[in-house]
Amino acid sequence: MNRKREIGIFSGSFNPIHNGHLIMANYICEYTTLDEVWLIVTPHNPLKNRTDMLDEQVRLKMVELAVEKYDNIKASDVELHMKRPSFTINTLEKLSHEHPECNFSLIIGADNWSFFDKWKDYNKIIDNYKILIYPRHEAEVNIPESLRETIILVSAPLIEISSTFIRHSIKAGKNVRAFLPQEVYDYIESENLYRHG
Repeated sequence: MNRKREIGIFSGSFNPIHNGHLIMANYICEYTTLDEVWLIVTPHNPLKNRTDMLDEQVRLKMVELAVEKYDNIKASDVELHMKRPSFTINTLEKLSHEHPECNFSLIIGADNWSFFDKWKDYNKIIDNYKILIYPRHEAEVNIPESLRETIILVSAPLIEISSTFIRHSIKAGKNVRAFLPQEVYDYIESENLYRHG
């Protein structure tokens, strides 16, 4: 019997995707038991300010450009075709149903773990899926002893780049080439993104 592929899902608005996202996804592919990481572009969160949120198809395009050269990092638009608001448990269940040849794990930041008990059906996620937590500055991670088989703190490098910082920098006329994959930087420049609004 063939071994199931181990896939990590890493959701975000990716507004825009930056090198920090890729470093994290690449690290998790190389230094954990996961075979691939799928970057899931999330629809607009109705609770968040929309002013500088680019259209979801534009954000998806940037993720696709960013991962072109990676064999084990993929772009996914699964949540863009789901009922909204989209919840992580629904995404995991949909992917598990559509890809029975894969085991799915959830990748979240330490800041998200601190209020994970507020997520919809969080117990269902914990009971049915592995969770990989990557470190965030000033966010402490406490994993109960009973869950340490399936919830793992990944000793990934701390990446202090944010999409907000990049958007504000572009608007201020700064050169952010070093923070973005070349293809994404070129796309933002050619489409004149984040300059206004």
